This record gives sequence, C-alpha cells and structure tokens, in this order.
Amino acid sequence: MDSRRQLDVIAEIVRVAAATGIDVWLRGGWAMDFFLGEVTRPHRDIDFFCAADDAAPLVSALHENGYRDDPGPPPEQQRDLLTADGIEVSFALFGRDTDGCPTVAGGPYAGARWPADLLTWQPCRLGNVTCRIVGPRAQIEIKEMMPVWVPGAPRRDKDAWDVARLRAALLSPRLTSPTARQAPAPRPATP
Repeated sequence: MDSRRQLDVIAEIVRVAAATGIDVWLRGGWAMDFFLGEVTRPHRDIDFFCAADDAAPLVSALHENGYRDDPGPPPEQQRDLLTADGIEVSFALFGRDTDGCPTVAGGPYAGARWPADLLTWQPCRLGNVTCRIVGPRAQIEIKEMMPVWVPGAPRRDKDAWDVARLRAALLSPRLTSPTARQAPAPRPATP
C-alpha cells in the first residue's frame, strides 16, 4: 500500500474530524510511525480510536467525503470504512468508566478497560501531517496483550518488531516525557 496516499487519508480524516468537533487517535503501526517520526514499514490499513458517541457523526461526515462502509466487527465496537480507492480505515470505539478511563465500547468485551494512558499522548507529526496518537506505552501493552486478551489472536512478527522499536525510542533521552516529545523533521521513506 502506498504510504504517501495513506498519509493523505490520515490528514483528511484529521481534518474531517476536527471540522465536526471530534477527536480521533491513531493506533497500530501508523501511531508508532507518527511517534517515531518516520515510516518504518508498509501498512495494510489505518487504525484509529474514536469515542463511541462520536462515531455516527464522524462516519456520516466521512460518507460525505466518499468513504463507504466495510462490514466488520459489531458497529457498537468498531466502524470500518473504505476510501473511494479502497484504503481500509477502522475506528475502534471507546467509552469511559466512572474514573474516566477509556473502555471497550461494545461487543463481547464491552466495559473492559483500555490502558489508562491510552489517549494521553500529545499530537505527533509525520511529514506535514499532525495527529493525536495512542500513547506508546499503551501501544506496547496492547500489542503484547492482544493474544492474551483475545485467545487465538496470533503473535505477529511485525508486532514484536514494533514493540522493540517503541521500547528503544522510549529510552531515548529526548523522550523522557510526553511533553518533551519534539516532532522530528520528516525523513524521506520508501517502504
């Protein structure tokens, strides 16, 4: 999949979400790349988190921009879309518990807590695109725990590699806290 085209889709989604007053957070491989400031590998799709209450207006706004539904998990758990040119985009939906911690919004794990720091990292930049991301420590926890939380979910080589890259980056002196994170200058990448 063309990384430049996917970056254009991420930028478009961020613009549409902002225009409708909705927050979205990149998750998965693209969140890692935004955190690291470079495209590290090819990506099959683009994954976001979105508040469950914001899903309907966001999906409606994206439909107006040519996106179409792509049936997947229960819509109270995740909304899957395709761009006009077939790029897969998913929005995992979250709710909040009484402490404000993000929770799984629907499906068989409804109410289960996501890591408390899931949505606390500041926006990062890749090229000329700025986007909120899932916090790298939460990203590590999710990638390591998914096969435990969802029996039968495979341990994928790319997840182990992503975790190693994130751990190494978190040890960098310039990344001692989320507020110390400076978006690096974009690097040319040819995934």
